[in-house]
Amino acid sequence: MSRIAYFDCFSGISGDMLIAALLDAGLDFAALQNELAKLNLPNYELRHEKVVKGHISGSKFDVVQKDEKTYRHLKNLNEIVDKSGLDKDIKSAAKRIFQKIAEAEAKVHNQPIEKVHFHEIGAIDTIVDVVGALVGLQLLGIEKVLASKLNVGGGFVTFSHGTFPVPAPATAEILKDIPIFASDVNAELVTPTGAAVISTIAESFGPLPVMLTERIGYGAGSRELPHPNLLRVFVGMMAETAPAPDRVAVIETSIDDMNPQLYEQVFERLFEEGALDVYLTNVTMKKNRPGILLTVLARPEDQDRLIRLLFQETTTIGVRIRQENRKILHREIKEVATKLGKVKFKFSTLDGVLLNATPEFEDCKRIAGELKLPLKQVLREVIASGRF
Repeated sequence: MSRIAYFDCFSGISGDMLIAALLDAGLDFAALQNELAKLNLPNYELRHEKVVKGHISGSKFDVVQKDEKTYRHLKNLNEIVDKSGLDKDIKSAAKRIFQKIAEAEAKVHNQPIEKVHFHEIGAIDTIVDVVGALVGLQLLGIEKVLASKLNVGGGFVTFSHGTFPVPAPATAEILKDIPIFASDVNAELVTPTGAAVISTIAESFGPLPVMLTERIGYGAGSRELPHPNLLRVFVGMMAETAPAPDRVAVIETSIDDMNPQLYEQVFERLFEEGALDVYLTNVTMKKNRPGILLTVLARPEDQDRLIRLLFQETTTIGVRIRQENRKILHREIKEVATKLGKVKFKFSTLDGVLLNATPEFEDCKRIAGELKLPLKQVLREVIASGRF
């Protein structure tokens, strides 16, 4: 059984609506404030209140800035996150979301990504919405996020660049490969921030899954619409009954002219940018030269960003790309009390039956250093003393 959140986007999604839905489903507002304070952003306050939309009660979340909006570049947003006291997983996910928005804006406006000015999406409220959504899911113990297809609305939207059809160009770019539909409501129902967040955190988009619902929350938007302007979230448990089917992008390149010392940096950058796995294989290349086959597994929506990184960080002049099906066991990370101390284990199950329990290597390495024991002894004793 895993704890999931299913977002029913019948009236679209925005960053503030997502946080509001989580608050309505039981997220502690004070705990959220404490985590967001780690961003060290000045001159703003958070507001949370109960409202009624279309005769349905929900929560409204707002970020109120006390001075004029400050426009920022991608570099500025990443610096704010990097300098914060947030959890490293939150930092990594937030930067992936900012990157996704910046890439969409760069493509739409035909600019280098470094020159993209984050106009509407660079203000404090957007930084808070992105980080707040990630923090809220973590505080609620959500292990998996699913979502419905997205109602993008209809008509036209006007912002700093002019008037455009809904969905706005950057939003449309972000939502490639995501199921969307238009409605007869003349309003922008999916914002760039909402699109970037849900497309990053949701594992799949489809109908409500079979689940045991514990809480239901409603996050209110700002507009008054013919239908309730709400984002609904179901929070509960879902049993994994089979290995989850999945699609992954496989990116490969053969290299025979790069300093091996650079591979450590390449690995770190790839994982920071969302790679699922990275590995090297020794190969023999033309003229019998020894070389390295660098393989990266990634989510299909992340492949363009990772390919760009490979060109920047390695000596390759070309990569091969394909998509493959894979099946994976359901996996959970849990902390286990052993006789040597608490250790995180990765549990892999099939039809609810435990098949593998693997201790986190870094935890075992830390214990070995603290207790001055051989690492192989720590691994052996941790596995033997674990209670599953």
